[in-house]
Amino acid sequence: MLHNVTTKSLYDQRRSLLAWAVSLVLLVAMYVAIWPSIRDQPAMSDFLNSMPPAMRSLFAMSGADMSTPIGYVKIEMLSLMAPLLVLLYAVTTGAAAVAGEEDQHTLDMLLANPVSRGRVLMEKLAAMTAGIVLLAGVTAAALLIESPMADMSLPMGPIIAAMIHLALLATVFGTLAAAIGAATGNLTAARAVPAVVAVIAYIVNGLGPQVSWLEPFQKFSPFYQYAGHDPLVNGLSVPAVLVAVGTVAVLAVIGVTGFRRRDAAA
Repeated sequence: MLHNVTTKSLYDQRRSLLAWAVSLVLLVAMYVAIWPSIRDQPAMSDFLNSMPPAMRSLFAMSGADMSTPIGYVKIEMLSLMAPLLVLLYAVTTGAAAVAGEEDQHTLDMLLANPVSRGRVLMEKLAAMTAGIVLLAGVTAAALLIESPMADMSLPMGPIIAAMIHLALLATVFGTLAAAIGAATGNLTAARAVPAVVAVIAYIVNGLGPQVSWLEPFQKFSPFYQYAGHDPLVNGLSVPAVLVAVGTVAVLAVIGVTGFRRRDAAA
């Protein structure tokens, strides 16, 4: 009999989580290996500075110096690639929490156990969050362990702060996917809607400083909570953490309420 949905979900993800972790370690290794060929190339910084302001803002290039380890990691890895990979894991896992079970016709077996719908969803979210934290932790460890091999000096505090904000960003969109899946049972919607929202949020945050009519909406973007205060330079932002945690809590309540109210297909 199933006693703990969280541990069972993590056990089922063990192979995929290992694959995601190895992928992130290799991604970090690739960027670390490229660093020596970038740091002594002023032409690269000149090229980035010559790009249109909107483009630099969109890809977090404004104010970043590619000739420094922090600026290089910020532009090359943490502006797009790392969030993209961790968000892919979060959205696919969140969508599979309920809608995936329903699509595979295993939800009836899960709900036949002595656990409420609310507990099922919350424990699925706990497993997803644990996976996200693991991947963010692996990324932080890879950066701190591999960077000295290329003579990159990365401060531990800001790297950990950036990974905390990355984990919260992924948790927001993963919870959105889980809430949509739980409330509708539609796996396609649970995957597609968070993906579209993430693209829109990324654009709003990136172009907000450059496009006047987008600027009022920038601070509502989860990507603003992720990187708006530049955690690689300024460390952890408590207000941004609180906003992200509050967003996750609201989405979880919506998901639980929707799951409880509908007639789930077997």
